[in-house]
Amino acid sequence: MTKTILDQIGNTPLIASQHLIKNKNIQLLFKLEGNNPGGSVKDRPAYNMIKSALDRGDITKETKLIEATSGNTGIALAMIAGIFELDIELVMPENSTKERVQTMRAYGAKVTLTPTAVGIEGSRDYAENKVKNEGFISLNQFGNDDNWKAHYKTTGPEIYRDTDGKVTHFVSSMGTTGTIMGTSTYLKEQNNTIQIVGVQPDDHAKIPGIRKWPEEYLPTIFDAKKVDQIIEVSETEAREMTKRLAKEEGIFAGMSSGGAAAAAVKLCDTLESGIVVSIVCDRGDRYLSSDLFE
Repeated sequence: MTKTILDQIGNTPLIASQHLIKNKNIQLLFKLEGNNPGGSVKDRPAYNMIKSALDRGDITKETKLIEATSGNTGIALAMIAGIFELDIELVMPENSTKERVQTMRAYGAKVTLTPTAVGIEGSRDYAENKVKNEGFISLNQFGNDDNWKAHYKTTGPEIYRDTDGKVTHFVSSMGTTGTIMGTSTYLKEQNNTIQIVGVQPDDHAKIPGIRKWPEEYLPTIFDAKKVDQIIEVSETEAREMTKRLAKEEGIFAGMSSGGAAAAAVKLCDTLESGIVVSIVCDRGDRYLSSDLFE
């Protein structure tokens, strides 16, 4: 049967680290979400949020969609909205890399940039104001159960299947927290001894895609009980590991993936044995105009 681009979302490769771990009793596996057609893990929730909303009749082709995003979700929403012939406005901080802005526009989305000083919180406030006052509808990735359910339906089952049910630890950067919430829910249902490890930046770090949210902006889909441990990483650790992933493992990814990998290596250093799966959120070509690889 002929497949569409939407059929290519998910079933991403799970590959073994060759150089980062010295303990032969530990396998560190990377799930390469950059292999999704839109180039990131966000293809999964973007597709599930739009398709589910259309199926329920919550949105139609006449709906004016708006969403605040730090980048990858916006690209995924732009791609999928275009396929379903939906209009969407994406709001992001003006210091977002030009590759992201241009990619969203290439997929047909309107892109609005908000001041860097107010961060993604300012983008969220802008979008919420248009929802309240101008008749827009937001998919609200931070509070939409279809976000985490995408990972419950796909990411979790894939990891469990591809490790033959032997995964012992799952490591994920936390932004909207959809990836870790959905994957945790599925994996814990299969084996509640599997350890779920969230990655956050330390208090001084700015790592695109990973956040330590102020209480008033904490995603409502987040449930702290589904995370067994949180490992904090510095911006320097995330940057250095991102470069190591490319140079030593042949994995070209963004800084949030480097942050997750740095946390995964820290975790492995504390273990005697195990199978650790770390999410590689996206591809590095999204960051070439930044100073990440200089």
